[in-house]
Amino acid sequence: MPVAEGLTLPLEGVRVLELGNYIAAPTAGRLLADFGAEVIKVERPRTGDELRNWRLYAGDTSMLYRTINRGKKSIVLDLRSPEGRDAVLRLVATCDVVLENFRPGTLERWGLGPAELDAANPGVILSRISAFGQTGPLSDRPGFAAVAEAMGGLRDLVGEPDRPPSRTGVSIGDSIAGLYAGFGVVMALFQRENRRDDGHPALVQRTIDVALNEAVLSVMESLVPDHLAYGVDRQRVGGRMEGIAPSNAYPCADGSSVVIAGNGDGIYRRLMGAAGRPDLGDDPSLGTNAARWARRDELDDAIAAWTSTLPRAAVLAALDEVGVPAGPIYTAADIVADPQFQARDMIQYFDVDTGGDAPRRVGFPGIVPVMGDRSLPVRSLGPDLGEHTAEVLAEVGIAAAADRPDGAR
Repeated sequence: MPVAEGLTLPLEGVRVLELGNYIAAPTAGRLLADFGAEVIKVERPRTGDELRNWRLYAGDTSMLYRTINRGKKSIVLDLRSPEGRDAVLRLVATCDVVLENFRPGTLERWGLGPAELDAANPGVILSRISAFGQTGPLSDRPGFAAVAEAMGGLRDLVGEPDRPPSRTGVSIGDSIAGLYAGFGVVMALFQRENRRDDGHPALVQRTIDVALNEAVLSVMESLVPDHLAYGVDRQRVGGRMEGIAPSNAYPCADGSSVVIAGNGDGIYRRLMGAAGRPDLGDDPSLGTNAARWARRDELDDAIAAWTSTLPRAAVLAALDEVGVPAGPIYTAADIVADPQFQARDMIQYFDVDTGGDAPRRVGFPGIVPVMGDRSLPVRSLGPDLGEHTAEVLAEVGIAAAADRPDGAR
């Protein structure tokens, strides 16, 4: 899909070498590619990124891989081999950024650590994502997002209070870390461009160290300060948000549910009026969030008693009329049909091999943030394994190994 006429993408001219697997570093690479960077993804011979097989229902490449790795080029190299190492260093000499999310020390063992990368290209930016960072007593431990979400404080707050902690339905810790890595890269690029001399920032300033557990901790709001200042240990509260009421999910008569955020003082009064309970809305003892939180069960029961008598559309229409923030709990099918997402091109369609006799028309998420009035076009989906090996290696004078049966070097 072509970029809108006359629109210059902000990262055009930036070249990125991605050495990461799974979700974290590839998410950073996806963000950079979305806004114009050329991202070259290095994958292992034969199997490629493990994400190719995650949630693979048919065919040979998952929709998850196609989504996370959109806009990139795929080349196949064995980083453990001398030939692979040489190819990486020759590519680094042509790149602005290297992304990686291996266990700390892995690149160093392969002869591809920061010193070697800096020697190949003084000024290259290195973004490193790991479970616990490159330093500290836990730095050499492996870890996935599930562990980081637990140790960063998120898992303890997700779920019902009378059940063990739950988790979100996506690898949110990886995605948050990828966002920080992408931001770190853009920050380093900005610093490099704004230097007044011909030199480069020191290597330490060009090395972005993102830890999964720290990325999760950073979005935990005042969890730690509340504990240290007031001795408060926040608890799991299910669909609520501690200290804020009423704000929850409520059932409707047609079997669906809505989320209602009626926690502002004026909003609360309008909500209770719409629900047929002006007595609760006008009750002076419920005039603050703290007071409403203390009676949250009573308020949720009153709201649910109203929503359960109406279909979802009627509930939402009534709340919209009086200016109460509310929304449906969407499934994937709801998202695809939603006119707001459609108006901003947030679902974009491609013909994709899904393992059947012919390609299938499949919708994929658009690009965030929006520049203009709608999503930028997704330029391409995650590539086939080694699709660009010959093209990219030829640029640095390496004869293509793609002609070999396994595509290995």
